[in-house]
Amino acid sequence: MTVGNAGHRRRQPSLAQLRAFAAVAEHLHFRDAAAAIGMSQPALSGAVSALEETLGVTLLERTTRRVLLSPAGERLAVRAKAVLEEVGALMEEAEAVRAPFTGALRLGVIPTVAPYLLPTVLRLVHERYPHLDLQVHEEQTASLLDGLAGGRLDLLLLAVPLGVPGVTELPLFDEDFVLVTPLDHWLGGREGIPREALRELNLLLLDEGHCLRDQALDICREAGREDVPATTTAAGLSTLVQLVAGGLGVTLLPRTAVKVETTRSSQLLTGYFADPAPTRRIALAMRTGAARAAEYEELAAALREAMRELPVRVLGPGD
Repeated sequence: MTVGNAGHRRRQPSLAQLRAFAAVAEHLHFRDAAAAIGMSQPALSGAVSALEETLGVTLLERTTRRVLLSPAGERLAVRAKAVLEEVGALMEEAEAVRAPFTGALRLGVIPTVAPYLLPTVLRLVHERYPHLDLQVHEEQTASLLDGLAGGRLDLLLLAVPLGVPGVTELPLFDEDFVLVTPLDHWLGGREGIPREALRELNLLLLDEGHCLRDQALDICREAGREDVPATTTAAGLSTLVQLVAGGLGVTLLPRTAVKVETTRSSQLLTGYFADPAPTRRIALAMRTGAARAAEYEELAAALREAMRELPVRVLGPGD
């Protein structure tokens, strides 16, 4: 015979208690915490005291002048915040199920895509999904993948392949790289440039951490070049192109960036590679099995159509 202990189970904390405690842990001030979550100060204080009683631990050290977290409070504040974030995510998922393309969609975008594709993305969302609260975060690939895995982000727009377990890629398009040179460069404005020309060029690169830097190095290796001395690097494509205009070297740009970046200076020329030109693939990426997967696939299809006006080769869902 099994004897249960249901009658001795500890009571569960309420969400209101956790929300009150998380606010106090963040502000370390009862009045500020109460104002932040729209609760009266006595109600907030009572909720935190009730949580302490429920958990059987002291969470706060109260003095006449300040509020401090106890050692137990330091540990449990992290847990309380995580619980509230998960509840928020649950509510967002439920809202999405009830009404697709409503609520928040947190989109992460890499810096070498954001300035050139976001106008198309934002126009599409505004026109087709007016009730979608699109929130954009520009970060490098590693940070975006961490955000996707941890639930901080819902969807990514970036270069693939990623080769990351648990992440599904929805391909959008392929685009060629072009060679950007100073006016007096011997390859400036040429067409049919062989990849082998990259072996001898002073190629300027982005800083470590940018996937475009890694792609440029891969292209150089395919052309038979083993290393590219990093004598000068840049944090963004705009700076990189200005370095080229100043005569410090040449660089590779994706086609979607050319119109924006090269029109800022009259000291640049654009050269085009012989077929098959070096390319990169851009895709949406989502968590495999995401509750909103059908929405993301529909969004990918809409983006493919919208991006036909760009200098890219739009892909099908199965590409």
